[in-house]
Amino acid sequence: MAHVRDTGMNGTTYLIAVIGVMTAATFFTRVLPFALLRNMADHPLLLFLGRYTPPAIMTILVLYSLRGIDLTAAPFGAPELTASLITVTLHLWLRNTLLSIFSGTAFYMFVVQTGVFI
Repeated sequence: MAHVRDTGMNGTTYLIAVIGVMTAATFFTRVLPFALLRNMADHPLLLFLGRYTPPAIMTILVLYSLRGIDLTAAPFGAPELTASLITVTLHLWLRNTLLSIFSGTAFYMFVVQTGVFI
């Protein structure tokens, strides 16, 4: 059995220290890019990344979430494809990202929980 060294910290003190370190690390990793790149806000590379990274990430997330659809067995991907269609339609119509994503997700969860397409 491995020997555990006593650090003098009880469980609560240790947890508070761990949470503090995680908070500081998260804060600095969020602030550091802004602090280091504040003078480069108009740099062409940063403008390019700011414009094309969000749609690229959304595309990857959509493809990842639709990867497991079985088009050879009932319901043949109907819940996923219908929810995706609702999301895209609402977004193109209303241009409200939060509403379109929430509506598509709510529809999908309703269909999956009630078995409407099965």
